[in-house]
Amino acid sequence: MSAQKKVNPMRELKIAKMMINVCVGESGDRLVKAAKVVEQLTGQVPVMSRARITIRSFGIRRNEKIACSATIRGDKAEELLERGLKVKEYELFHQNFSKAGNFGFGINEHIDLGIKYDPSTGIFGMDFYVVLTRPGMRVVQRKMRAQKIAKNHRVTKREAMNWFQQKYDGVILDKRH
Repeated sequence: MSAQKKVNPMRELKIAKMMINVCVGESGDRLVKAAKVVEQLTGQVPVMSRARITIRSFGIRRNEKIACSATIRGDKAEELLERGLKVKEYELFHQNFSKAGNFGFGINEHIDLGIKYDPSTGIFGMDFYVVLTRPGMRVVQRKMRAQKIAKNHRVTKREAMNWFQQKYDGVILDKRH
């Protein structure tokens, strides 16, 4: 046996997908502009999300389109995550991480990501949500002969936090001020 412990390639974490969401809260021109921003950022056509319930005080009706989102995978997801974390200065709170080992954060202005400001478009904030996975997780999701995954193979909050700290030299803060 060698002095250092061998790394199991099936235990390595990777980004399964990253979702970018822009919620405008109303349909119409602002939503179209937000969709244009998401398309500029990701290079793919965003999906429009609808309101689940009517909220009269906000002026939102049920089934009205109020948000747009896009799912990014692969190298493009890593590149956009890098840009998003640069805006946050590689600092996340421990509340940003879920029990399933996923994490998310939001930014206030999309122009911080390197997109040129356009006065006709305006400024939009957006949410980033990252899903982490290990090799072999497809066994759960496939259609034929789907199987269960052992608990020790699932991604935990602690593992996701360690991955974030090691890969991006990130800082995890305790409390929001």
